[in-house]
Amino acid sequence: MKICPAEPHDVAKLLAFREEAAAWLSQLGTDQWQRPYPADKLLATIESGHVFMVRDGHTTAATITLTPEAEAGLWTEDELREPSMFVNKLTVGREYGGQNLGGRLLDWAGDRAHRAGARWLRLDAWTTNKPLQHYYLSQGFTHVRTVSEGTAVNGGPRVSGWLAQRDARTAIHDFHDLTSAPARLPYAA
Repeated sequence: MKICPAEPHDVAKLLAFREEAAAWLSQLGTDQWQRPYPADKLLATIESGHVFMVRDGHTTAATITLTPEAEAGLWTEDELREPSMFVNKLTVGREYGGQNLGGRLLDWAGDRAHRAGARWLRLDAWTTNKPLQHYYLSQGFTHVRTVSEGTAVNGGPRVSGWLAQRDARTAIHDFHDLTSAPARLPYAA
């Protein structure tokens, strides 16, 4: 499998992935991702170079967004001063479920974050999706805190406020990596 940057023509596939994931999550009893995601916002993220696709031949197997920008209202000012990269929208196609593709993507993200000079690989997960939270804990993340509507920094939203982090570190992920080297974080040591 190879990992490469997403391209503008991938928007339709990414939206379909999200719909597939939302349907699956609904069957599991969670309301995560039930609202449609704006295509223009997704396109902007692709154009910024932060969305990556895992391809198995001509089939898209998974996607991940990895960005140096934190979502507003989640992390404290002190935490934002620490060199970090943030995982968003990690999605694995259902036909690839159960193959540790998500774990390998998190390893790839941690490796990329490390090469960018990050200390932390951070994420926020759906506040009510306990199985997802347990999954991230099993992948070596540590729960930092849960941000709710009333405790969000600067009044940010909170349906996805379960915050976790793990060290950014080198890792073997076994992807054929077709991405360019990550830009160094401006505040990295």
